[in-house]
Amino acid sequence: MIIRFLIYGAVGCLMEVLWTGLHALRSKNFKLNSNTSLWMFFIYGCVIFIEPVFRLAYPLNFILRGLIYATLILAGEFLTGTALKRADVCPWDYSATRYHVKGIVRIDYAPAWALAGLIFERIYFIVK
Repeated sequence: MIIRFLIYGAVGCLMEVLWTGLHALRSKNFKLNSNTSLWMFFIYGCVIFIEPVFRLAYPLNFILRGLIYATLILAGEFLTGTALKRADVCPWDYSATRYHVKGIVRIDYAPAWALAGLIFERIYFIVK
């Protein structure tokens, strides 16, 4: 379980660095600068808590699984973001964007979270 926590944390941070680096292209930053926070390693590591869902959902169509994972990840982001915001250490703030909920989650990121969930699912079945 600890090994999977570390793998999820590392893969999640890598995905975040890639995501923020690709977002740099929108502002024509061809250095592709990216960023993350050490908090994110622990948050992504918490994917271990949805491993039972991977087993239950696996027989379903991948689109439905992605929808389930996106919902769970958005809920997890909301919970962890709320806690980090209360402690004044939340590394993200979506309040200046469209489709946000209390500046903590972006609903328009649901497809990206669905894909992330499917990636984490694949990792789970490889390393379990």
